[in-house]
Amino acid sequence: MSQQGTPPADRPSAEAEPRPAERDRRPSGAGVLQDVLASSWLMTVCAIVLALVIGAVLIAAADPDVQRTAGYLFARPSDFFTALWQTVSGAYAALFQGAVFDWGATSPQRAVRPLTETLTISVPLILAGLGVGIGFRAGLFNIGAQGQITLGAIVASWIGFTWDLPPVLHLLLAMVGAAVGGAVWASIAGVLKARTGAHEVIVTIMLNNIAVFLVLYLLTTGVFASATPQVGRPVAESAMLPPLLGDAFRLHLGFPLALLAAVGVWWLMERSTLGFRFRAVGSNPHAARTAGISVPWVTVLVMAVAGGLAGLAGGAQLLGTERSLTGAIAGSIGFDALTVALLGRSKPLGTVLAGLLFGAFAAGGRLMQTRTGTPIDIVLVLQSLIVLFIAAPPLVRAVFRLPVPGARRRSAVEAAA
Repeated sequence: MSQQGTPPADRPSAEAEPRPAERDRRPSGAGVLQDVLASSWLMTVCAIVLALVIGAVLIAAADPDVQRTAGYLFARPSDFFTALWQTVSGAYAALFQGAVFDWGATSPQRAVRPLTETLTISVPLILAGLGVGIGFRAGLFNIGAQGQITLGAIVASWIGFTWDLPPVLHLLLAMVGAAVGGAVWASIAGVLKARTGAHEVIVTIMLNNIAVFLVLYLLTTGVFASATPQVGRPVAESAMLPPLLGDAFRLHLGFPLALLAAVGVWWLMERSTLGFRFRAVGSNPHAARTAGISVPWVTVLVMAVAGGLAGLAGGAQLLGTERSLTGAIAGSIGFDALTVALLGRSKPLGTVLAGLLFGAFAAGGRLMQTRTGTPIDIVLVLQSLIVLFIAAPPLVRAVFRLPVPGARRRSAVEAAA
């Protein structure tokens, strides 16, 4: 006689069956990152629009004419709204003129110069963003692009002024050296994570600081030091990236190289076996390990590839525009690359477009400040707001009343269950 409390043999108990949330449980950080990367293009566009709207509010709030007319808003509201429109439209028009096309320029050359500046500034952002994006898709938070860019610039600078080679060969070896320098620097974090489990965020942040002090030290040595304090020896002309539109513009060969790198990353991640392993480890490392993929080895390779692309960004920055190594050679490119990768959802095409957008912000912000008096810090605020909204999809959905992806399908499944 069977006991009443014993479930039938052909029906397992509810307690013995793991819940879906328990089976697919992942670290919270990785889950948030995957939610961000899985968001749609509509979410990205809405995040940019929302950032521009808030930026318009800040621009208007800082303008003296808007503040003055707000004092008698209810007496003559037309004055307030006229000043508001002139302030915001003038600032964003100047931003566009400084980033894409200056219709008030006195010559065609000056009119198209803003677009070439945008393309030039976007080169290291695209390259470094591609490297950060590969890490994101493999489940790694590579925060060390800043240090990897610096190491790439150091190696490219040393090859550029010490070796005496023909022009094409000299440039090729300098860029390869930059990629190797960034790859080796990033591999330190990859090896430490694979062998000891050290978190890549902490390790790469520390490596960023080491890289900063390393370049400052090298600029005081006899090898790198020049007659100007804290400025390295200039790179030979044979190692410089040649200009694409002549000496009148700063746009150089690095831009088509960045586009080729984006195509290469697309092929790597979408068409190659190695890219499949990268994505498998990023999706579920336990399942990848069960399938025979060496997760530690993939971790090291991902960091090496990401660091190589960031090193190329440092090489392009040095050999394309700066020519001499300085302590601020990386600027904020490494940190901006994180935003570029998030905004582009770590996809090559999205990263290229995001790099162009941030290049436009950087190029147009200077003209916006010069012509309208709007602080250039507004550009940094816009970038920060875009990051905030990209990292908070529920907030953007709530503002624009967008449906939750898969909500109907999940409701149908729950109803059927």
